[in-house]
Amino acid sequence: MAVGRVERHLLDQAGRHRAAVLVLVDSESSGEAKAAELAAESERLGAAAILVGGSSATDQIGMGRTVAAIKKRTRLPVVLFPGNVTGVVPQADAILFSSLMNSENPYFITQAQALGAPSVLKFGLETLPTAYLVIGEGTSAWFVGSARGIPHEKPKIAAAYALAAKFLGMRLVYLEAGSGAKKSVTAKMVKTVRAVFDGFIIVGGGIRDARTARALADAGADGLVIGTLLEGTGTAGLRRLSAITKALKGTGSRRV
Repeated sequence: MAVGRVERHLLDQAGRHRAAVLVLVDSESSGEAKAAELAAESERLGAAAILVGGSSATDQIGMGRTVAAIKKRTRLPVVLFPGNVTGVVPQADAILFSSLMNSENPYFITQAQALGAPSVLKFGLETLPTAYLVIGEGTSAWFVGSARGIPHEKPKIAAAYALAAKFLGMRLVYLEAGSGAKKSVTAKMVKTVRAVFDGFIIVGGGIRDARTARALADAGADGLVIGTLLEGTGTAGLRRLSAITKALKGTGSRRV
C-alpha cells in the first residue's frame, strides 16, 4: 500500500522538527464549535495534524459533525482515531487504521477492523497502518480495549510488539499511556522501540510539559499526541501547547 498525502505530511513535519505535535479532540467531550476553535488555535501554535476520536466515542453522527466543523476552521489534516467502528466517518482526511495488538479480545485486533474496512473504502479515507499498544493500566483505552497493558518498566516487550508490527507491514506504532494517564511512556521505552522499528512512532498519554515532550522526541518519537492537557483548561492549556511546540522546533537526533 502506497504512502498517501497525510502520511507524507506527517513524515515531513517530523523531519522538519524534533517531532510532530498531533492534537487530539474528543468529539464527545468537546462541542463542535469548541473543537473547531481548538483546532484553529492548535494550527496557529504549530500543530501538525488534528486527531478526532477517543476510546469511548459512540456518537457517530456527532463525530461526523465535529470533523466537518474542524475542516472549516483549519487546513491541517484531520485524522480519525477510532476506538470502534462508530469512529469511522466520511468527512476526515485519513484514519489511524490500527490493531490493538496487546488486547486480550480478538475483536480489537482484527474483527473491528474487518467491520470498519468497507466504510473506510467507501468514504475514501487514507489509511495509516498502525500497531496500537496500550502501556500501563487503569485508563479508558486499557479498559475498553481489554488490553493486557505493557508495564512501563518493560520496554523490551513493547519493542517485540513493534518488531512484529514491522514484519506485518505496519508503518506506524502508537505507544499509548492513555488519556489522562498519570505517567507518560518512558523515554527508555521509546528508545528501545526505535532500535527495532524504523517507521513512524507516535507517543500519547501523560505528556503535560515541554521537558517531557523534548525527552520523548530525542529518544526517537516522531509524533506526540496532546489531548487531555487542553480539555477544559482554556488559555492555560494553549500556553502549555505553545511551550511544547516551541521545544520541538528544529531538527534533532530523533532516530537513535
